[in-house]
Amino acid sequence: MSAAAARPLPGPELAYAPDARRGTAAMALFIANEAMLFVMLFFAYFYLGYGSPEWRDAPPKLTLALLMLVVLVASSFILAWGERRLRRGERRAARIATTVTVLCGLAFLGLQALEYHERLQVIRPSSNAYGSTFYALTGIHGLHVTLGVLMLVYVLLLPEPGEGVKPPHRPLHNAALYWHFVDVVWVLIVALLYVVPHFTS
Repeated sequence: MSAAAARPLPGPELAYAPDARRGTAAMALFIANEAMLFVMLFFAYFYLGYGSPEWRDAPPKLTLALLMLVVLVASSFILAWGERRLRRGERRAARIATTVTVLCGLAFLGLQALEYHERLQVIRPSSNAYGSTFYALTGIHGLHVTLGVLMLVYVLLLPEPGEGVKPPHRPLHNAALYWHFVDVVWVLIVALLYVVPHFTS
């Protein structure tokens, strides 16, 4: 028997691996692209908004922002737990964790709507550069949360949320990468847009 004949035929796991790497690499590139967007928005916020009267005299309230922070950070831990369960073959637990994460995302958006209702009484996007950059940063982040929720809903609709031989490959893992990125951005937003002005006012 020749060496070529003795060599095993590619199995499902061999067919799966290259596409899995490409899918995760594509998500990493997408996240890097979105990270650059937020870097530019943070730069604009500090360049245009720092030193304005609203920065000193009317910093945003912390209560709802911190509550939203707790919701998002908790959702990241829940989703990471779901990923670990999925790696152990516990698909039902992974789906429950994903569902709870979706509910946390919706709760975040509801809290952001309440925070906007309160904040708009003080300053509007059209008020000045500070207002426009504040709402641009927080609003675009809200759109990213919405996209993350849609990604997770899509994962829930799939028959297989984990590894498989057919695309999409590793959907829960890739959606979770994006969700964790969105959470990290909110941590920075709370620190720089909400907390820092209270110490510099």
